[in-house]
Amino acid sequence: MEVITLPVSDVGRALRFYVDQVGFTLDVDYSPNDMFRVVQLTPPGSSCSIQIGSGLTDAPVGSLRNVYLVVTDLEDARSRLLKRGVKVGEIRHKVPIDAWDGGFAPGLDPGRRDYASFAGFSDPDGNSWMLQERGYRNV
Repeated sequence: MEVITLPVSDVGRALRFYVDQVGFTLDVDYSPNDMFRVVQLTPPGSSCSIQIGSGLTDAPVGSLRNVYLVVTDLEDARSRLLKRGVKVGEIRHKVPIDAWDGGFAPGLDPGRRDYASFAGFSDPDGNSWMLQERGYRNV
């Protein structure tokens, strides 16, 4: 996968949020006319980017749900986002991990197992993101 298109209501506001607060890199900001604008942004360390803009999608604004950003240290990633003004939810982990049935408990997975701990946030339009920890024990 290379690009995910996010439906937003205000391209400038979304651009500032993703660059200034979330820390994505601006790759492209192209607008050949008043009807079309594409802004491509990439999360640090990712090979998949997002696009916001005008004339890109007819999906309802804020309708994208649970795009995963995988991080090696969930506490650190959450802390950095909070310091940048992003409202990130509390960390939670799957329970029981070995036979997960959809339940969660507060805090990090005690064993810091891959794919077990999460924290979510939304952009100004309500598109939702999920931070997921993977690789902590390998750091």
